[in-house]
Amino acid sequence: MPEATHGLSADIDRLRTEAIEKLAALTTASNAAEWEKHYLGGKGAVTALLRGLGKLPADERPAAGRATQALRDELTGAFAPVKDRLDAEALQQELAGDAIDVTLPGRVPAIGAAHPIAQMTDEVIEIFALMGFQAVFGPEVETGRYNFDLLNIPSDHPARDVWDTIIVDTPNEEIVLRTHTSPMQARTMEKIEPPVRVIVPGKTFRYEAQDASHEWQFTQLEGLAVDKHITMADLKGVLQELARQLFGPERKVRFRCDFFPFVEPGVDFSVDCSVCNGKGCRVCKYTGWLEMGGAGMVHPNVLRGVGYDPDVYSGFAFGLGIERLIMMKYGVDDIRAFASNDIRFLRRFASVTI
Repeated sequence: MPEATHGLSADIDRLRTEAIEKLAALTTASNAAEWEKHYLGGKGAVTALLRGLGKLPADERPAAGRATQALRDELTGAFAPVKDRLDAEALQQELAGDAIDVTLPGRVPAIGAAHPIAQMTDEVIEIFALMGFQAVFGPEVETGRYNFDLLNIPSDHPARDVWDTIIVDTPNEEIVLRTHTSPMQARTMEKIEPPVRVIVPGKTFRYEAQDASHEWQFTQLEGLAVDKHITMADLKGVLQELARQLFGPERKVRFRCDFFPFVEPGVDFSVDCSVCNGKGCRVCKYTGWLEMGGAGMVHPNVLRGVGYDPDVYSGFAFGLGIERLIMMKYGVDDIRAFASNDIRFLRRFASVTI
């Protein structure tokens, strides 16, 4: 029995014809989504017909409602295979676009480089290894006994004042962040008998103002040699050889008398400033010389403190600043750059071969 006519018959026929024609013309998944929204969406054309049922005479509403719902079902059924086909085509296009060509050359990974302090430490360790020195390492948190007492630094010495030393704790024993790597002198000599030839690289800490050539945390390299008949000439020869290996034969070396509680006699070891070529600049404080560190003959009290007989054995010790060695070799004009994490500064050393 044919469906009775009603006030929406013409609108339904027109909408069916229009929708089917546009459905057949769809070519992309995005177009299909727009078609579905326009005809079958919550605010679409079919929904608009259903909402218009209330305007019809009461006796026409049932037939019009059934016809409009039938149209919805018909369009939904016709749309499903078209949507599946277009979605599948879109997926294939996406997969084809993301395909990896295994014949293309690989991307070169970004490779980091050792920090300039680590590079210089390794270089200096290698230089001293060729001169018979072994690298040893010690704790960064030290007791006052090793940091001061066994190095002939009495309790009333200014270096033990809080303005120079960072105190960690003092409940029963003075605990500090080591102010130098020299504590390993005593620790090493307590463990082994002469001959002793060691170097000690590591971080050190001092409570002091920062400027272009001073940092509160810096890297030091301690050196110690103890044996029979060691003299100041041996010390000068070792440090001159270090300067020659690091900076080349054209660099000038200077030794001047200085005082350190754990050596006697003591000297400071300087190299002419490569930043200004000895003319004077803020790095060398306009002296033309950059101090590399202190050195001298091991004090007899230090030898006695570890059980060595100073009448039989003698030795020399030195402490060098790793950052200052880098500043000299590569013309760095501010020690604070090493802790700045400025990638532009660090890239300068990425290609340095040690």
